[in-house]
This record gives sequence, structure tokens and C-alpha cells, in this order.
Amino acid sequence: MRPWIAAALTVAAVTALGHVHPFGNPRVEPAKGLGTLLEGATMPADAKAVLVNKCADCHSSETRWPVYARIAPGSWLIERDIIEARKKMDLSHWEQMPAEKQQVLTAKIFEEAKSGDMPPLQYRLLHWDAKLSKTDVQALSMLGKSASGSEATLAGDGDAVQGKAVFEKRCTGCHAMAVDREGPRLAGVYGRRAGSITEFTYSAGLKNSGVTWNDATLEKWLSDPDSMVPDNNMSFSVPKAKERQDLIAYLKQ
Repeated sequence: MRPWIAAALTVAAVTALGHVHPFGNPRVEPAKGLGTLLEGATMPADAKAVLVNKCADCHSSETRWPVYARIAPGSWLIERDIIEARKKMDLSHWEQMPAEKQQVLTAKIFEEAKSGDMPPLQYRLLHWDAKLSKTDVQALSMLGKSASGSEATLAGDGDAVQGKAVFEKRCTGCHAMAVDREGPRLAGVYGRRAGSITEFTYSAGLKNSGVTWNDATLEKWLSDPDSMVPDNNMSFSVPKAKERQDLIAYLKQ
């Protein structure tokens, strides 16, 4: 077979395979334009800009498809990643999400941005400008604060029984009550000075903070750790005010 014929057949085969979608076809949902994305969402403008400019390619129907996204088998992997990303969070449907889901997602957005897990490495290798800057992460921290209602004043007493459920759901990935894990033990934390368990290695920021854990400091810490103690190792927040209230009641026991 002549080389040019082989080359033509190869191009034809690759082009044809680019129209095959073994993991599903994320291109079927029509794009409405980046300018329409999150236009009705209640969130700080800076945070919205980061989500639109840095996250929309995978987490919305506003994907900007590069030329190589039509070349199989690479196109299959790109489509698979986008489908999985939209399952976790689709910004095109943000305004239709229940408020509770928005609160959970905003907390997760900031956690993953702060840890450097997003955007993923394979995406950043092809899109160098997608890496989140410190300014971007700071903007997303305000998104979490806005959604959590952290400025609101809690009224009444929390429910310790419900607080235990919150603890088991949100905290046990890093903490236990009786023993140190990735985070310090939390039994007796109420009334304790931050960074005072001698067997645990704290961040310098928290150890030197001078904070004593009470209702007010725990409320602020759980809603927005970074605004309270910069450069700490806490990459998680509790976005719902009622859950924070119940969790504090549980920790006070």
C-alpha cells in the first residue's frame, strides 16, 4: 500500500472514531454562552468570575472544545472526564439546585481549590493558565462564606444528638473524639486552648493563635477557618448554620 493511501486511511479512521462516544456524549447539551452562566446565582462577583473562567470547561455545558478533543482515543478520555465532572457539579444548572446542595458544593469547591486538587493535573498540563492563583482561592473562600451564612447570628441552643450525626457525617474523615488522627482529638475541646495537645503536631498559625474554643470561636472556625487563623491545616468547613450549632452543642458535652 502506498504511504499516502495509508496516511489517508489513518486520518479517516481517526476522524470517524472521533464521532464515537464510548462513555457518553457530553456535547449534546447545547451551550448558551459563557455570559449566561451563573447570571442568576447569588454569589460574590469575584468568585463567580473564577468559576466561569476556570471551571466551566468541565463543570458546565459551556465547554470550549479544543481541536484535539475530536481526535480519538484522546477525545474519549476528555469526554469521560467532562461527564464525570458534570455529575459532581454542573454550573449550568446551579440556579435550579436546592439551597442545601449549593451550600455543600460551595464548601467543597473551596476545600478542593485550597488543597490544589482542582483543576486536576491532567487538565493543567494542557491548560497552563487554568491553575488557580492565590487571588482565585481567596475569591472562592468568600463564595463559601457567603453560602454558609457565617455572618448570621445563631439563635437558641443546638441539638447535641443531631450534632453527633453531623460529627459522624462531616468530621470523622480527619477527627475522632478520643484519639488523634489526621486532626487532633476533639473530646474536651470546648474550653480548651487551641494547639494545646502536646502529642499532636499543629500548624504554627493555630498553635500560636491564642484562641480558646467556645461558642463564638467554634462558630467562626467551623464556618471559615482561614479568616480566623490564616495558614492553618483545616481544609474543611461546615456550611450550614444549623449544623454548626448542633455540632458545637455536641462538642460541649
